[in-house]
Amino acid sequence: MTLSLPAFDYIRALVQKRSAMVLDQEKAYLVEARLCNLARLEGYPSADELVAQLRAGPEDGLHCKVVEAMTINETSFFRDIHPFESLRQVVIPDLVQRRRIERSLNFWCAACSSGQEPYSLAMLLRQHFHELSGWNTRVLARDISTDMVARARQGVYSQLEVNRGLTPHFLGKFFDKQGTDWRIKDEVRRLVEFRSLNLIGAWPVLPSMDVILLRNVLIYFDVPTKKLILARLRQLLRPDGYLFLGGAETTLNLDDAFERVQLDRFSCYRLRSGAPPDNRPDPRMSCPSCPSTG
Repeated sequence: MTLSLPAFDYIRALVQKRSAMVLDQEKAYLVEARLCNLARLEGYPSADELVAQLRAGPEDGLHCKVVEAMTINETSFFRDIHPFESLRQVVIPDLVQRRRIERSLNFWCAACSSGQEPYSLAMLLRQHFHELSGWNTRVLARDISTDMVARARQGVYSQLEVNRGLTPHFLGKFFDKQGTDWRIKDEVRRLVEFRSLNLIGAWPVLPSMDVILLRNVLIYFDVPTKKLILARLRQLLRPDGYLFLGGAETTLNLDDAFERVQLDRFSCYRLRSGAPPDNRPDPRMSCPSCPSTG
């Protein structure tokens, strides 16, 4: 690796401090590739020169760019399909029945990357749940990367990106061709609210959530951070709401207030009946050792 070991260790410590994401030695190639690319964009002759600049000055916008460059942004439309089938067949019909008096639903994609997950959810709602047209339905999408949030708001995707997970029907119905790219239609874009948020920083006031999607994110955190985030999610999730995690993630031995629920070919998590609501941290409060930026 051309990136020196001291430089890698500095980046690893910076990323863990600012985002709680753990970069082990196996991720060294990823760190080097992304840091070298950022160095070129910022006009530095090498990744080590960029790290030297980071070390020399106070934490500023360049530090933020480095942390954002290291975050994992792997995503696709209707990723892994089974969670979305569970939403369509079980979860949303259940919630529609439960919320028929208040006529309000809140969904939160807590690490939205470039927007494919929240847009997939919005398309699913438009395609299969016409009765929600008169409801107050919100899809909140958040991500630590301001660049990803800005890109997601635009709703423009390459041919390769729309080929990953979209059926021809959904592509034709919900997208417009824009040169060589595809732009999601305004009727879908209006359903999703994008903003930046650091999961380990201070959170703004958020509404109670009926469904929280935090898929393939906890795997990058250490155990104390996982527990902190789950405790915060627990405070936001409505007593009969649903938490969606990634296939390799679990609340087991992390937060006993959750229980696993099998939904056909996918499992999600719900709050145990009678789970104590006391002694839960304010979700707006951050870990003492973590940054307070939201």
